[in-house]
Formats: sequence, C-alpha cells, structure tokens
Amino acid sequence: IVAAVDIWAQGPAALPPPQQPRTPVLPVEGERNVLITSALPYVNNVPHLGNIIGCVLSADTFARYCRLRNWNTLFVCGTDEYGTATETRALEEGVSPQELCDRYHTVHADVYAWFGISFDHFGRTTTPQQTRIAQDIFQRLLVRGFLLQDTLEQLRCESCGRYLADRFVEGTCPFCGYAEARGDQCDKCGKLINAVELKNPQCKLCRGTPVVTPTQHLFLDLPKLEGRLEAWLERTLAVGDWTANARHITRTWLRDGLKPRCITRDLTWGTPVPLDGFRDKVFYVWFDAPIGYLSITANYTEQWERWWKNPQQ
Repeated sequence: IVAAVDIWAQGPAALPPPQQPRTPVLPVEGERNVLITSALPYVNNVPHLGNIIGCVLSADTFARYCRLRNWNTLFVCGTDEYGTATETRALEEGVSPQELCDRYHTVHADVYAWFGISFDHFGRTTTPQQTRIAQDIFQRLLVRGFLLQDTLEQLRCESCGRYLADRFVEGTCPFCGYAEARGDQCDKCGKLINAVELKNPQCKLCRGTPVVTPTQHLFLDLPKLEGRLEAWLERTLAVGDWTANARHITRTWLRDGLKPRCITRDLTWGTPVPLDGFRDKVFYVWFDAPIGYLSITANYTEQWERWWKNPQQ
C-alpha cells in the first residue's frame, strides 16, 4: 500500500511508457504473454445487453487491465455459426444458413464496436480454417483410436425425407409433461432429453409425426481417456483457481463414469465429417464450436500455434 501511494503521488510521469501495439500480436520470449477469449456469441439473433454482460464485457475489462500493465495481450472472439439453431432460424426466415450468418455476424460486430469492446480480432466459425483445423483434430483422434462407431435410434420425418436433429423436434417432456419441450432439453424443468424420449413428437418443419429409425454415428471414446483425465485433474485442482461449482460438476461427471459422446449429426449446416460412410453428416456443434477459438486466431495470424501450442510462453 505504501508503494502504491508513493507511485500515485509521483503522478503519470512515474509510469512506464505504454507498450506500442504490435500487428499481429504474437508471444514474445521473456515477456508476460496473455491470450484472452470470451464465449463465442451464437449468431442466430441480434445480441442484447445480457449477451454483452455475460459473454464479452468481463473479458474486455481484463484485456484492458492487461494492456495497462504492459503485458503482451491478444484478445480474440467471434460468432458461433454452425448447429441446428442456425438452420432452424434460417428455415423460419426463408434464407440459407450462410445468408443468415452473414447478416447476424455483421450485426454482432457492429454492436460490439459501438460498445467499444477492444477485440484484437473478431472472427467467425464458418471459415476454411475452421474446417481444416476441426477435420485435422478429428483425424488425429481417429488415428489414435479415440473414436468409435455405434448405432443411434433417431427420429426421422418421412414427409421431409430427413433425420431430425434435436432442435427439429418438439413434443411433450417425459419428466414434467411440458407440451413444448425440444428434442435436446425441456425449457420448463431444465432436464436434458434424448429426442426419442419425447411423447407425441412432432417435426418442427412440417408438423408431421416422425418415426424412430436407426442411424450410424461417430462417438468420442471418453471412457478410454478417463484415467488420463483424472490424473490431470488431481494435479490441476490442487494448484488451480477452480470455482467450487466447476469442481463439483467435474467430479460429478467422473463419479458417474464418463460415457461415449456422439460427435456427429444428420445435418447439412456444419463442418463436414471427412470419413467414408459419414460424409452426409456434419460435426456436432459442441465438438466443432470450441475449435473456433483456434481457427479465429488462425484467421488473425498464420502463426496461431505460437499462442495455442506454446505453454512455455
């Protein structure tokens, strides 16, 4: 406190000169390098104040603090654009998913610029870099034996001639009886739902009655990673600043045992699966979207791996 008072009394002249911005911002050996991201806002609507407070404002505040400390700081974000919510919204508006994303990406960028959010780069997930990096990660998982193939029972609408991804289905919640539950979650009781569990299911596109049909999908073999993950958690929970909520949820997942997680969907809007027998499918958005942080950085600089594969700096 005494030192802070002394610096304050000396005024701005005692401060170190501000760091000149670099383009692009890259890690520098011997300096403190800080990479900041905020949750990628979903792009199928106009952002509101809650999106800014919940997604980007805290990260922006921290980025400004880091720059004031003269730390070498990169702050990236962008719109999350794949998935069923975009495809359903595009159908409602009578446009293609790409047209919808192009429109709302511009709206998002303009809103954050108006608020003065200090992104070094604001990108998006519908880019060739996203496809390249996501497919590369998929191929690495495949070669290392961390993927498996299995059959899922899925609702298919014969009238539309398509399998119905979770948000293309509505019906009665099997837990609380809410009549407008989605095929992935009930907005009334909050429980996660498998679409085939819905009572009185309806196709959201034509309001027809879908039928349960088997279809092949790819899964991330999480049980094979469980031991390695537990060992890593023991180390990081001991030294990291995990919140009590994060610790509880993570331990609950492990306590119940990890299950294989489906990473493909019967959709047209998404990153294509580069494997014979699955080329008519795309990656599930929760496999694909987190990779957006890497691809957005890669669209900012070809040297993106210096940020994402460089723990020493």
